[in-house]
Amino acid sequence: MPKGKKSSRGEAAPAIAAGVELEKMRRRVRLSRLALFTAIAAGPVALAVAVTSGPATAEAAAPNRPARVRTAAAATDPAGYAQVFLDAWLRSSTDEADSALARLAQSLAPDVALPDPAAGAQSKLRSVTAVRSVQRDGGAWAVTVAAQYADRAVRYFDVPVAADTRGTSFAVTGAPGVVSGPTRAAAPKSPYSVSVPSDGALSSTIGEFLGAYLTGTGEVDRYVAPGVELVPVSPAPYTAVAVGEVSAVEEVAATGPVPADGAKVRVLVQAEARDEAGRWPLAYELALTSHSGRWDVAALESGSVQGGGAR
Repeated sequence: MPKGKKSSRGEAAPAIAAGVELEKMRRRVRLSRLALFTAIAAGPVALAVAVTSGPATAEAAAPNRPARVRTAAAATDPAGYAQVFLDAWLRSSTDEADSALARLAQSLAPDVALPDPAAGAQSKLRSVTAVRSVQRDGGAWAVTVAAQYADRAVRYFDVPVAADTRGTSFAVTGAPGVVSGPTRAAAPKSPYSVSVPSDGALSSTIGEFLGAYLTGTGEVDRYVAPGVELVPVSPAPYTAVAVGEVSAVEEVAATGPVPADGAKVRVLVQAEARDEAGRWPLAYELALTSHSGRWDVAALESGSVQGGGAR
C-alpha cells in the first residue's frame, strides 16, 4: 500500500475521534436547550428547576436499582439468653440427657457438656437472674447470672455469649464459670436534704394521697394537679398507710403556709403500709405544685433525683 494512503488513514483517526466527541457535545447542548424550552413552556417553577439543575449530563439513578440501607451493628444485650441457658443447664443432668431441660440447654450451647450432680448433694435451684453484662470485641459478651437456691445460698456464674452483627442471634460459646458476685456500689448523696414538718399542709396532702392511692380510701383525683392522671393501685393492696419521714429538695417545702400558685417541690416519703400479712416499709418520690392555697400531686416519680435537677 502507498505511503501516502497510510499517512492519510493515520491522520483521519484523530479527526474521526474528534468528530465523535464534537457530535456528543452538540447532542448535550441540544438536550439542554430542549429541556430549557420545555421548562419555559411549563411555567416559572419548572424553569427554576431546569436552571438550577445544570446541564443534562448528570447521571440519573436507575429506577430499578435498590436503595442502599446502612444498618449499624446492634449491641443487643444477651442477658436474657444467658439467663435461660443457665436455668436449663443447672436443672439438667447427664443422667437425663433426653429431658426437656437438657435438650433446651444443649440447643442453646451445643458444645457445652451437661452437669452431673449427685443425688441430694445440692440444694434445689429456685431462680436465676442476670445481674451484669459486659460487651467485648467481636460480638462477644460476658453475662453474670445469679443462681439462688432453696437454702438461700446464691452463686454467681459467668456465661460467655456470642451475638451476630444484627443482635438477633446468640450462642453460648463455653461452659459457665463460678465467679464472685458484684460488689456493692457507694450510694450517691441524696438531694433530699430539707426536712418537711410532719404537721404541715404538705405532709397532710401526701398522707391523704397515699391513703387513697394504696388503700382505696377517698378519691385520688382530689389530690392531683389539674390535667394530671394517676390511677390508684387496684385492687387496693393495703388497709392502712402511715407517713413517716418526709424530706424535700427545695427549701420552700419546709415553710409553714402554702406558697403562691406555681411553686414546685420534690419530696421523698418514707411510709409504712399495713395489711393482714404484716407491715411493709415503702418509699415514694413525689412532685407537688401549689395551687389555690393547697398542694397538688403533679407526678409520682421513680428513681432518685440526681443533684436536685428537675426531672
